[in-house]
Amino acid sequence: MNEDPFITHRGLLFTVAYEMLGSAADAEDVLQETWLRWASADHAEVRHPRAYLIRMVTRQALNRLRTLSRRREDYTGPWLPEPVLTSPDIAHDVELAESVSVAMLTVLETLRPEERATFVLREVFDTPYDEIGRILDKSPATVRQIAHRARKHVAARRPRMDVSTSEQRAAIERFLAAAQNGDVQALLEVLAPDVVAIADSGGTVSAIRKPVTGSEQVATLIAALFQAAPDAHGEITWINGAPAVRIDLDGQLHAAISLVIADGRISHIYAVNNPDKLARLVDPTPLAR
Repeated sequence: MNEDPFITHRGLLFTVAYEMLGSAADAEDVLQETWLRWASADHAEVRHPRAYLIRMVTRQALNRLRTLSRRREDYTGPWLPEPVLTSPDIAHDVELAESVSVAMLTVLETLRPEERATFVLREVFDTPYDEIGRILDKSPATVRQIAHRARKHVAARRPRMDVSTSEQRAAIERFLAAAQNGDVQALLEVLAPDVVAIADSGGTVSAIRKPVTGSEQVATLIAALFQAAPDAHGEITWINGAPAVRIDLDGQLHAAISLVIADGRISHIYAVNNPDKLARLVDPTPLAR
């Protein structure tokens, strides 16, 4: 008996929805809605189940994205994507790993819904323009224009990510050791001069409410935070396709920190400590394309 196409492509469908929404919880809701629609469809009439399911999940994600955009306008403090625990194996697919990185998802958040859908489907999943047009009810020529505009927007804003996994890990190890020792000088050596630190607490726990820029300010802040919580324990883990840091406090998961490394130094720090966004850091999330 052949496996149901929805089950076969579930990892792919989740990845599409997650990249569209930046939220694993909302992506799961979209998959549930898609499953209900798929279950009631006439499968005998579906010639290409994979394309059909991508079309369904994208349309559901677009509907939800428009609602989420309004909700995020009222969010307390900076909004960052919901991080997910991933297997190290995802790093073998460089394009997929970069597309689900917290840095990339943060940039995608600045796109309009149709631009985001077009960018994800075209750049990550290599979906033909005519198929994207059917999803968006646009002509292929219009979709090409949307894709061009989205690529230009992303290229101007995405942090440079051009180091190997081993280089990422080495820089993160230096960062973590310096942070836990409260060593400001060691932090200055691993942070880029124009480093930017952003924290997402959703207003539920104590955290910086605005981005902090500059190595001296960021180093001083990080050292102070760790000194104020001497029982905090950090370890390297895999989050959104790259080495990252998990922080535990009093035996409980407290924060997930994703970092962008350029030229051996940390250029961006994304810290999520909103408890509502840490649920997907227990078991690895299967991602696929």
